[in-house]
Amino acid sequence: MTDITPVINAVIALIAAVITAFVIPWVKSKTTAAQREEIEAWVSIAVVAAEQIYKGSGRGEEKKAYVVDFLKSKGFDIDTASVNLMIESAVKMMNEDFKKEG
Repeated sequence: MTDITPVINAVIALIAAVITAFVIPWVKSKTTAAQREEIEAWVSIAVVAAEQIYKGSGRGEEKKAYVVDFLKSKGFDIDTASVNLMIESAVKMMNEDFKKEG
């Protein structure tokens, strides 16, 4: 069996680079600092909740749908691409925090 860990690490690094280069500047241009902080906080809360509700691998689409619905229920109307990148960023941070604690 082939170890795909380097590929996964490369994909995560690429996602982080895209977020840094494109999404963050775009979101900053469309929102105030307080709005960004609020959106990021709600995304983080929704990601953690989705991880608890939809346990197990292969349930990424269910988790993503939960986060998107949660944000809509809070009154946020954000395009899908931006939501996806914010979710990926929140998951990455959550996983890093988990590694630090473990």
